[in-house]
Amino acid sequence: MNNSLPIRPEPEAAAPEAESTDVVKVLGDDIIFGRLAPGTRLVEDHLIARFGATRHYIRQALNELERTGIVVREKNKGVAVRSLTPAEVRQIYEVRELLQRHAALRIPLPAPKHVIDELERLHTEYTRHVRDGHFRGVHEVNDQFHLTLFACCGNAYLLDSIKHYMWLSLPVRAKKTADMERAMASERDHHMMIQLMKGTDSWALAQLCVDHLQPAKDSYLHEVEAYPLSRHY
Repeated sequence: MNNSLPIRPEPEAAAPEAESTDVVKVLGDDIIFGRLAPGTRLVEDHLIARFGATRHYIRQALNELERTGIVVREKNKGVAVRSLTPAEVRQIYEVRELLQRHAALRIPLPAPKHVIDELERLHTEYTRHVRDGHFRGVHEVNDQFHLTLFACCGNAYLLDSIKHYMWLSLPVRAKKTADMERAMASERDHHMMIQLMKGTDSWALAQLCVDHLQPAKDSYLHEVEAYPLSRHY
């Protein structure tokens, strides 16, 4: 059974002499949406052939991707899509769970109407992107939804910490972006979060926010532990 979302046609290559920003966008999408797996090595000559760009532009693009944290440069090995060890994943998610549970418990319930309205708007947009197979929309709206919800905790420093650990866990989260079953489950979770935001059960909301993290983490750990990463692109 194929659980992947339909993929919108995308150009395989940028125009000749593509600017580094074009390369950054296409490679960034490939990484974020799982078309390039964690650990995949990004070989300059292969990228030059794909994009029809100069080595200068390719190196600029790789430098920018390194700055954003989704690729890493390893001594004597070159550039690779950022990956996490099982121990790192468990430690990152331990902190994410603590932060999100605490933030959810701090949210005054029921939430204000304008917050509920915004969450429902984002949920509708998320659902549309899932149906259309629009990966960037799914990814961006998902993050907007959760940050809008956790912003209600009233602690900007806590929200910034949640945002930081969302970024650290990107290689884990990206693994499930194109999985239809997971996308539908996230949709159901988001709907239930909105219903809980309308009520008074803070503990149920906090537990759902923690449970929501587990499938991506478990899937990533299963794959990384079963299949060592050694890919080239």
